[in-house]
Amino acid sequence: MGFRIENISFDSTTPVETAQFWAEALGWRLIDDDPDEICLQPAAGSPEAGVLPDILFLRVPEIKAVKNRLHLDLRPDDQAAEVARLEALGARRVDVGQGTGVTWVVMADPEGNEFCVLRTVPVSE
Repeated sequence: MGFRIENISFDSTTPVETAQFWAEALGWRLIDDDPDEICLQPAAGSPEAGVLPDILFLRVPEIKAVKNRLHLDLRPDDQAAEVARLEALGARRVDVGQGTGVTWVVMADPEGNEFCVLRTVPVSE
């Protein structure tokens, strides 16, 4: 195939603030100075650098109105600790109809974009 996924793009009324949340959440770096188009990349030298697509936040005039049709799933080393850390950064738990008894936590970033914090995978011995 002659292409690769370059970006995952999010519309945002506050791209700088939303990108800053995700930079802190993921440990990634901001690489653009344009306040209408902010790009995040994995930290230079990290295993993700050059492998994962960038995340791009684009300014739009309208606010988010419905549940995302595409979202990120994060797999932490410690689910409870990661949920608490993300809440301290400004994320909140949300109900999108996931029901009870699920192994993941549905959250939203400060602008309302949903994402999931998956259960921790036990280390096999």
